[in-house]
Amino acid sequence: MSVKVVASLSKRAKVDGGRLEFIPPQLPTLVEQPPEDEGWVHEAELDGYRTQIIIDRGGVHLYSKNGRDWTAKYWPIALAVELPCRAAILDGEVIVSGEQGTPDSPVLEAAIWNEPSRLVFVAFDILHLDGRNLAPWPLLQRKQALRQLVEPGAGKIQYSEHFEGDALAILRAMEKTGLDGVISKRADSPYRSGPSKTWLKARY
Repeated sequence: MSVKVVASLSKRAKVDGGRLEFIPPQLPTLVEQPPEDEGWVHEAELDGYRTQIIIDRGGVHLYSKNGRDWTAKYWPIALAVELPCRAAILDGEVIVSGEQGTPDSPVLEAAIWNEPSRLVFVAFDILHLDGRNLAPWPLLQRKQALRQLVEPGAGKIQYSEHFEGDALAILRAMEKTGLDGVISKRADSPYRSGPSKTWLKARY
């Protein structure tokens, strides 16, 4: 299979209709307890590999959190990307379901080399869409745009739901399902690369 490689990486996405470039990811800060005040939404922490999908006139590319082109490793996902857009940058995790139906990192490592057809991309943010830089938008507006692009449900490209309400109750509920923890995000926050206090990670 022929894989086109984007050679140059930068910290900002071009929005002039040309080739898009990798954006370093926003990273959550580890905390002991999830925030309990208002204005936060919560997502399951997935035990996978942070990945960015870039769709532009050069095709579909998948990048690791450090900006390495991993399209060849994730080729079944790349082939499955058929979204109603001309250009987009999606932030998410590549996972594979373990025996309990939850993301499983050791199984993921083995699947990359032996069973790549089991790989799934779970999208939780969108940074660019058809010439528009969405990074300055509030999180919930970006999530709304993402949900219109990626229909919730099964498949190679999935949408990561978020939850509102009692953060500790959500954390306990996720623990029962075998997930590692919860990522809490400010609902009104823009997307900013690097370590962030508007994204918080709490584990059990």
